[in-house]
Parts: sequence; C-alpha cells; structure tokens
Amino acid sequence: MTTLAPVLRSEWIKIRSVRSLLATLAAVFVATVGVTVLAHAMVGKAEADNADFEPVFGSYFGLNFGHIAAVCFGVLATAGEYGAGGQIRLSLAAVPRRGLFYSGKLAVLAALALPVGLATGFGCFLGAQTFLGEYGVGLGAPGALRSAVGCGLYLTLLTLFSAGVAAVVRSQVGALSLLTPVVFLISPVLGSISAIADVTAFLPDRAGQQILHPHPEGVLGAWDGMGVMALWTALAVGAGWWVLRRRDA
Repeated sequence: MTTLAPVLRSEWIKIRSVRSLLATLAAVFVATVGVTVLAHAMVGKAEADNADFEPVFGSYFGLNFGHIAAVCFGVLATAGEYGAGGQIRLSLAAVPRRGLFYSGKLAVLAALALPVGLATGFGCFLGAQTFLGEYGVGLGAPGALRSAVGCGLYLTLLTLFSAGVAAVVRSQVGALSLLTPVVFLISPVLGSISAIADVTAFLPDRAGQQILHPHPEGVLGAWDGMGVMALWTALAVGAGWWVLRRRDA
C-alpha cells in the first residue's frame, strides 16, 4: 500500500524537475523584495514625510508583484498535470488513492511556499527599513514581527487557494483567467468603494492582507482576516478534492 512519504518525494521531484516551477517560486521572493527595496531606495524617505505614511505596511509595497508569482506557482504545479501529456493519468496510476495523491501535492506546495513566503516577508520589512533611515522601525515595533510572519502565511495560503482553484478548473489558462481578475482587478476596484467596503473586506486577498497592518481598520482584525482567508483556501481545496474524486482523469 502506498504511503505518504513516497508521494511527497514524487511530488517534490515533479516540481524540482520543472525549471519554470522553481523559477516561479523564486520570483515570489525576487519580485516582492526587489520592487519593495527599489521603491524605498528611490522615494522611501520622500514618502515618509507624508502624514499618512506607515512604515510597517509600506514595507510590502512589492507584494502585488509577488501575488502574480504565488498564484502562478499554485496553478502551474496543479493544473500542469492536466495538459496534453496526460501526466495526471500516470500520477493516479502510481497513486490510486486520490486523497493521498492530492494531500501529498498540497503538502509539498505548502512546504515550499511557507519558507519562501517568510523569507519574502522578512526581506521586505528589513530591506524597506534600511532605506528609510531615521523614519524606519525595527521588528520590535507594534505589529512589525506579526506582519513579516503574516506575509509568509498569506503567500502560502494564496498558493494553496490557487492550487485548489486549478484542481477544480483543470486548466492553467482557465485557472489564471479566473484568479487574475479576482485578485488583481475586482478586489482592488471594489475595495476602493466605501459603500461596500465592509463586504469586500471578506474577499480572500483583502482579508489576508489585514495582518500586514500594525493597526488594521475595518470589520476584520489581523488574525480575523487571516482566518477568513484560511476559510477561502479550505473551500477552494475542498472543491478541488471533490472534483478530483468525482471526475475521471
């Protein structure tokens, strides 16, 4: 009987052997930290003079770019098996227990996304504060350490959420076409409308990003928002499992 350990190894080999997946995962860190540090190096001190400047939340300026890479990593690692090559049939032939196969894939994705996400969170914060000079704060500032750790948790949940959606759609293009407007267009636009701000606060990305604020405003607190995003992730992952169990490969 197949156990979890060999499934984890096989899923790791799949990701390790596809350079585009490793490059996408690395891009989460490079894009987020790189854009954040570049922006703070150029205009960090100038922006610090603004009355509404927040050194903690402002440390994650490049997160929107990291979003793209995290979503792509989750989608490509999951929906990539449903391509023309029929890799999903080989995977399920090797691991007939679909629950074991699916949980192993998600476990490997989480195990890779979490350390990269944490490195991204601390890299953004420390890099940004370096260029703020006298306006910068340390990890001991209110909400600072929580925001750096929360950034890692947020990116991990976003990866798993994307993987769950990809398991439902079974198409890289389809999953990206669905997730891109939601995360990068609909949420920012609706979130700027004050009349429905209390509703849009429960969208997955906006809820999860509450943890980046030292003093979150609105209906959700830092950990409340993370809980809402975790619920969205659980729903997406659960839907992916339902589809995998019900449909033929």
